[in-house]
Amino acid sequence: MARTCLDIARWDLESEFNNTDHRTDLNGIDRLIVRRGQPFSISLYLRSGNYQPGVSTLDFVAETGPQPSEQYGTRASFGLSASIDTSRWSAAVTSPPGDMVALSICSAPDAPIGRYTLTLGHSARIEFILLFNPWCPGDAVYMDNEESLAEYVLAQDGIVFRGTYKHPVPTPWNFGQFESEILDICLRILDMNPKYLKNPGKDCSGRRNPIYVSRVLSAMVNCNDDNGVLLGKWTGGYEGGMSPMFWRGSVEILRNWDTQACQPVRYGQCWVFAAVACSISRALGIPCRVVTNYLSAHDTNSNLVIERYVNENGEPLQSRDMIWNYHCWVENWMTRPDLKPDFNGWQAFDPTPQEKSEGVYCCGPIPVRAIKEGELTFKYDAPFVFAEVNADVITFMKKKDGSISKIFSTAAVGQKISTKSVGSDAREDITHLYKYPEGSDEEREAFKKADHQNKLLQQQQNQGLDLTIKVASDMRKGCDFDVFAVVTNNSQSVRKCRLLFGSCALYYNGSMGGNCGFKDLLNVELSPGAGEKVPLRLNYSKYGGQLTEDNLIRLAALLLDRTTGDRMLAVRNIVLDNPEIKVKILGEPKENRKLAAEITLQNPLPETLENCCFSIEGANLTGGRIISERLGSPVGPGEDAKVKIYFTPTHSGLRKLVVDFDSNKLCHVKGYRNVIIGK
Repeated sequence: MARTCLDIARWDLESEFNNTDHRTDLNGIDRLIVRRGQPFSISLYLRSGNYQPGVSTLDFVAETGPQPSEQYGTRASFGLSASIDTSRWSAAVTSPPGDMVALSICSAPDAPIGRYTLTLGHSARIEFILLFNPWCPGDAVYMDNEESLAEYVLAQDGIVFRGTYKHPVPTPWNFGQFESEILDICLRILDMNPKYLKNPGKDCSGRRNPIYVSRVLSAMVNCNDDNGVLLGKWTGGYEGGMSPMFWRGSVEILRNWDTQACQPVRYGQCWVFAAVACSISRALGIPCRVVTNYLSAHDTNSNLVIERYVNENGEPLQSRDMIWNYHCWVENWMTRPDLKPDFNGWQAFDPTPQEKSEGVYCCGPIPVRAIKEGELTFKYDAPFVFAEVNADVITFMKKKDGSISKIFSTAAVGQKISTKSVGSDAREDITHLYKYPEGSDEEREAFKKADHQNKLLQQQQNQGLDLTIKVASDMRKGCDFDVFAVVTNNSQSVRKCRLLFGSCALYYNGSMGGNCGFKDLLNVELSPGAGEKVPLRLNYSKYGGQLTEDNLIRLAALLLDRTTGDRMLAVRNIVLDNPEIKVKILGEPKENRKLAAEITLQNPLPETLENCCFSIEGANLTGGRIISERLGSPVGPGEDAKVKIYFTPTHSGLRKLVVDFDSNKLCHVKGYRNVIIGK
């Protein structure tokens, strides 16, 4: 019997069913968005004749990119099969003979992601978007844990940790990867990368590989070499843009980039770069999380040593090597078939522009385990990330006569590496994934492999004197408080010392601001076994005008032992707490029903706040936009700033309402409230 091609009159993409089945329905159900390696269904309605098994035929051609090619894997031709084969492009009929044909179609689990055209026979041409599929065992981003998938792919909000390693501060963030237009913007970001503009066929082929896509995103989230999303600025003075502290989420940033003809959004810093990269990764289907490394080294010459210089007062001098108070990057989950076994899983990549890699400002992806094991030859950029968490710190004093001497310091990098816990807002400490316990045999082996001899040979000599800095547990912006330098004599002899104890405002990347208080004790005499606790009073009247947006103050105590000539330096960064924002939800939270949030903040400063404004946003809560309410009058010291803001949730489930308060004296205070929205 002669075989006949089906004559298709119309079709139904079953977008609502397919998108729900593929967990893309939060992107909308008005178009087809599916994940690779997983079948989807469409219905064909024939113009004439009926489908007859073994007689009727239908050819399919799936294409992506402007230059589809079977050689590049961006074009696939296939026909009807008896059943679906999830290891390759395939199609099968799932309905009985008749004039309506139900098709099941499956993409290859390693197909390039992006916009596709699927041609059926001679007349039907459908369009859909294909994403990575972490639920598919054959996909390189497969993750076998539903709770983790709910967090690292589907969660539209989260927590980014800032502050200090002694006092991590959770900052809410609206990733918003399923909000209107965001997926299209993420695909446009891929299409604006220089590799695509140079060779679109090869670039689209590379989109089958999450390693390649992650590296592209690392470069494209910053704008240093391309039409990237964000322009970084770390020096204050944000004319022509917004302070990085302004942002509450990624949605407005991505939309601004899109509407500004791909001109960079001003401005970002590390947590903003990382959070935007996380939004894009999750939108494309790659499991992703934001990571914070406290006391993060920036090693500019790849010698795994941070060289710090101070003057004779213990005040820092300018140096290219820096220790950031914290630094944020992201981890994407994927296999690494390009490396030897056992290096699959979390891969660190960093979109903040710091150093060039292969001529471009990007970093990673590098297996987190490679950092732990000291495998510095692995791709990509292992030495830089290894230094961020392991670099040795050597402090030198530069004297007025120009001479330089090494001084004893207890500085350490790579502290309390943190991310948001799965299913809760608690902090998860993941330092053990990056580093072996200090002093362990495994740590020594990793350092040997990394040729980190400075760390191996460093012996902290016991000088007989101990110097530490102690602070109170509750230090709030607007208050006066004491900090303490504690000196202990562990030797058997009297020690005569000079103690210099100072403080200055600090940017989170380690740059210094103005002086906040200083004390110089010329004669500190300590008997054997004795100690002295020296207070330094920090008054708001002094530090308030110096404080940066980061609310950070650097404390430094320098001890000069007149008996031996030894010098010791103790440094500690502190963060001053902003006031709490209290959020009360008025009314029963249900989807498509207007709600009110009653928001209150008490002014902690001894001065009046003017131009006060509250803003809210939240995925599936505020319609993908920021809603603001400005106060009509100033708020005096100790008084409450209070507003009521209305919003209408669009989807049920656990959602996070992110709140920002801004004024002339108290800027970009963040808060949030988790809200369970009923159906």
